[in-house]
Parts: sequence; C-alpha cells; structure tokens
Amino acid sequence: MNFEWLGRQSGHIIDLVGWHVVLSVAPLVVGLIIALPIGWVAHRSRRLHPYVVGTAGLFYTVPSLALFVMMPLILGTKILDPMNVIVSLTIYTVALLVRVVADALDAVPPETVLAATAMGYRPYQTLLLVQLPIGVPVISAGLRVAVVSNVSLASLAALLGIPQVGTLFTQGFQLRFYTPIITGIVLCLLLALVLDLLVVLGNRLLTPWTPKVVAS
Repeated sequence: MNFEWLGRQSGHIIDLVGWHVVLSVAPLVVGLIIALPIGWVAHRSRRLHPYVVGTAGLFYTVPSLALFVMMPLILGTKILDPMNVIVSLTIYTVALLVRVVADALDAVPPETVLAATAMGYRPYQTLLLVQLPIGVPVISAGLRVAVVSNVSLASLAALLGIPQVGTLFTQGFQLRFYTPIITGIVLCLLLALVLDLLVVLGNRLLTPWTPKVVAS
C-alpha cells in the first residue's frame, strides 16, 4: 500500500465515497416506496401474486452493465449522468423487494388483521398501523440484501466513467497500481457493512417489542 498516494488523494476519495453512498442509498429508498404498493397488490390477490412477483423477479436477471448503457436511450440523459445508475439500481431494488413485501404481509397472522378490522380500522389503516409494523423484520432482511447488492453493483458504473468508489478499480487497473484497487475493495466492504448496520439499527428502532438476545 502506498500511503503517500492515499494522503494526496484523500479529498478525491472522500468525494467518490459520497457519490457511492448516493448511488447506493437513493435507489434503496425509492425502490422501497415503489415496492410497497406492488407487494401489497401481490399479497391481496392470490391470482395476481405469481405474475406480479415473477415479473418483478425477471428484472433482476437483466445484466447491470447493459441496463446502465440502455438508460440514456430510455431516459434521454447523457451517458455520464448518475441518474442512469440510480434508476437502474432502483429497478433492481424493486425486483428484490416486491417479493419481500408480499411475504412480509403474508406473514401477518390473519386473526391480527381481523382484530384490527373489528376495532374499526379501515384497510389502509390496517396496512399502515398493523401489517407493515409487524412485517418490518422481514422487510428489513430484504433491505439488507438490497443495500449490499447496490453497493456492489454501483461500482460497475465506473466502466462508464461515472464517479464513485469503483473509479479506483479502473484507475488502478489502467496504471497497474494496486493501491487504488485495494482501497476501493476495502471502502466497498466498509460501506456495505455500515449501511447494513444502519438497516439493522432502523429495524430495532421500529420494532421495540422484539426481544433482544442477551449474551450468557
């Protein structure tokens, strides 16, 4: 490792990490917002469930680099526009989370939903105040997979020249210099770990009734 190079490039590296966070987290938030109503539709209709979940899952099979290249044609953006990556990763996030949301709502005991209805809750109130809170642990597990996946896939955007941590990989490869490559790998791992821990923390804050594991 060339620590002198790291010192000179520290400001640039921080900028790359900032962009990587945006490219990883923005699709997670938008994807969850989109996946919630789609997953609810799949949960409500047994007839539509396999089609909705299956169609969403198919989007995840599209090669990420091909999707990045296609986005400027679809959106009318420039090839270096970060929006191409955000939209692409949002599609992957939705593909992952539709099934997760449907499974989370399916896991809510029917008697709990009936009890909420008997108390006068309207369908949207039952969803927001009963079903989703109970389903948070399942959704959180899906978010953990999605956020780690986004961190990994976002690095591929470096092949198109979009700045983020993956830029260090291409820079190191072009210069035959291993320090940027090692730095990029470490930063991706740390970023994935930090974002994963934030999702876990959010799950604990939203589910205070969940029993905590006490070390013996």
